[in-house]
Amino acid sequence: MLKVFLVEDESVIREGLRDKIPWEQYGYTFVGEAADGEMALPLIRKTRPDVLITDIKMPFMDGLSLSKIVNAELPRTKIIIISGYDDFEYARQAIQAGVEQYLLKPITKLTLRKTLLEMKEKIQQDKEQKDYQAQFQNDLHVYEQFSRRRFMEKLLEGELSVQEIYQGAAKLGLQLSASSYNLLFLYLQEKDKERMEQFLQRQDQVLHYFLRHPQYILFRWNVNCYGVLIKGEESQMEELSQRGLAHIRQVCTGEEQLEWYAALGKPVERLSMLPQCYQGVNHYFAYRFIVPGIQVLTEDTLAEYLTAQEDRGIKGVDTAKMNPELIRDFLEKGSVSEICDFVESYLQSIGEALESRMFRDYVVLHIRFTAIAYLESIGVSQEEYIKRLGDKDVCRKAAEIPDYFAFMLKTAMDIREENSSYQSGKLLRRAQEYIDENYDREELSLNSVAAEVNVSANYLSAVFSQTMQKTFVEYVTGKRMEKARKLLRTTDCSSSEIAAQVGYKDPRYFSFVFKKTQGVSPREYRNGKRS
Repeated sequence: MLKVFLVEDESVIREGLRDKIPWEQYGYTFVGEAADGEMALPLIRKTRPDVLITDIKMPFMDGLSLSKIVNAELPRTKIIIISGYDDFEYARQAIQAGVEQYLLKPITKLTLRKTLLEMKEKIQQDKEQKDYQAQFQNDLHVYEQFSRRRFMEKLLEGELSVQEIYQGAAKLGLQLSASSYNLLFLYLQEKDKERMEQFLQRQDQVLHYFLRHPQYILFRWNVNCYGVLIKGEESQMEELSQRGLAHIRQVCTGEEQLEWYAALGKPVERLSMLPQCYQGVNHYFAYRFIVPGIQVLTEDTLAEYLTAQEDRGIKGVDTAKMNPELIRDFLEKGSVSEICDFVESYLQSIGEALESRMFRDYVVLHIRFTAIAYLESIGVSQEEYIKRLGDKDVCRKAAEIPDYFAFMLKTAMDIREENSSYQSGKLLRRAQEYIDENYDREELSLNSVAAEVNVSANYLSAVFSQTMQKTFVEYVTGKRMEKARKLLRTTDCSSSEIAAQVGYKDPRYFSFVFKKTQGVSPREYRNGKRS
């Protein structure tokens, strides 16, 4: 039932409308009445009616003044003005005040019935439109996150001019203007796959904090990594940065099955300087492979470790830092963009020991054997790796070690990516085949397709975005709209029938999505109109 409130200074008219109109029969509950706007306003604020019927001429506060206040405070309330004044100026002012209907006295029961039923239908349409908009926006949320990630990648890699940064931000609805910026990177992974539901809850708890505060712009970096762009006044930057780190610590500390790291860069004054900030935070982030005991990686938290690595000879080499698992972990979870920082941080733990030719040979073999073991674990032969490395001796001097180390890692990671692309391609083909056969089912979802191809929904989403350059929702919606267009052109099926054939149970939501994506309604498209 919709709620209706009546304001009328003439008691005979007010009581007649109150008592003689069958409100419930028309779908309404009568929730209150008043003799003027001043008395009505507090009651309206309390009852929050769906429809307000008010006289235009009343003492103390007239109907136009009341309508303006109600329209500002309760914009969803539909207002019907009743008046004995057949005056255009009153009607014009009523429209400006947000009035839906303007009725002249005397009001017949038939006229009011017609108006109330029209209001009821309009309220229902507004509610449906809002629900559809919310559902559609939810469908687009994944796409927006993907677009934000691509934008941030280009921004941090220095591929955008200042003008392009602001243009890209405007398209994504991002407010970037500030006097200071910093970057926070976060890595989250669950060690126990049986606890994935708890992990996702913990992950949401971490991420939603940054979504709630406008000083933070959250974006996905890869499957397990997120970035946060911190923006604000220069005087606020330290507090904002530490507040974000404190939240991560609070949520993640003590979770034994949760692997997490956070890296914080140094503030910069301009958007054009963010690539410089990114280089710094990426360098700190690479140390998660070298010193896994330090989970918050900043210049301060790494200072003691870095100082301890200076001036080491062979006798001072920390053998724990040469654990092959460090390299293997990096080959499994790291990215090509992190290679240089990883190599620098890894070799820093060896120090001056590299001046020994024997030790250099040992290091090269150690790295090579570790890479071979990793590649064999994912089904790649050592012959393939050795063939790509070649047999050139490039390690006669200590200064040559970093470049050769990076070359060995990149070669292994290139093979990893090729193997992953091949596996992802097979996975994607299976997923696409399943979608193509089932897109007409309303219950089709990312989760159901992921279950069909036996991977996590998170992984399938990442594969879709990276390989197809579009999200899962975009792909499915595209398939549905393609079939809908064909049916509209070649059949006499109604919109409701077409909606059911392309996977939409609600034909009105189908029409809403069609117009949003195609620029015209299904009827307009059938009649030959194109966007």
